[in-house]
Amino acid sequence: MKKWMLPSGVEEALPPISWQLEDLRRRLLDHYRRSGYELVHPPLIEHLDALLTGTAQDLEAQMFTLTDPASGRLLGLRADMTPQAARIAARHYGDQDIVRLCYIGTVLRSQPDSLGGPRSPRQVGCEIFGEPGLAADIEVLRVMLKTLKLAGVKNVHVDLGHVGIYRAVVARLKLDADDEAALFDIVQRKSTPDLEEFARARRLKPAIANLMGELIELNGAPDEVLCRARTVLKGAGPEVEAALALLEQTVAELGREKPKLPVHVDLAELRGYRYHTGMVFAAFVPGHGREIARGGRYDGVGHEFGAPRPATGFSADLNELLRLGA
Repeated sequence: MKKWMLPSGVEEALPPISWQLEDLRRRLLDHYRRSGYELVHPPLIEHLDALLTGTAQDLEAQMFTLTDPASGRLLGLRADMTPQAARIAARHYGDQDIVRLCYIGTVLRSQPDSLGGPRSPRQVGCEIFGEPGLAADIEVLRVMLKTLKLAGVKNVHVDLGHVGIYRAVVARLKLDADDEAALFDIVQRKSTPDLEEFARARRLKPAIANLMGELIELNGAPDEVLCRARTVLKGAGPEVEAALALLEQTVAELGREKPKLPVHVDLAELRGYRYHTGMVFAAFVPGHGREIARGGRYDGVGHEFGAPRPATGFSADLNELLRLGA
């Protein structure tokens, strides 16, 4: 019996589910093609340093690694296809100002990226390289929401944040790497008591400690959160002002296009903090404990390949979308 059991978090698809997955895959790819995205099929295995480009601290713990007997170099099984899309955009489309790529394929993870999550998701996603403006972020959000609609997922909520706000506030604390990591963990957990203890132990100025406490609480309805943020974060710097303005524009645009879409703003949401550089977003449905799609801006991608440029994109798990859309 043990020989027949699959590893924890790894699943296979049998009829009729496998046919449903294929039907959904075709619907999504048809939509991406009509929207101007080029399909790429990156390899399952690559040199480890290429797979960790720009996302090393987030992906390294999830990566299966092995040594290539032909070259002696470390190889990795992809845990996320976004870095592969960035490599392809830099290497094969470096002469194009703006590149749109899409992908679908299985990724493998040594551990799930969330409690109860899969270790072999069928990842689907779209990326835009070379476009720094809000229009690209809105386009990606639009394509993500259409992806969920084509999968039959209902009652979708969108969560918006901006990692630049947290970065600007933390920069004023001048913490060392260990303390910054400890503070990051506290903010992720939104633990006010731990924040107060951290501030006392590091003898932070009360004004800065209070500002960080306010940041943790800045989540909820967009109008209320962004209005309060304008007051609480006044004087935090031009980066914060620009980030708040961007979020206000995004909320307004989503309201025009999809007036019935529930939108939530969380200014302490640090999803992908180590590689995202701007707005981050995620989609949720009631009763499901984790996001069903996520993305954001990660400018500067491709630097290691000699072609740095702005980028934004999203990804989701095809298996999960099919289950939720059933």
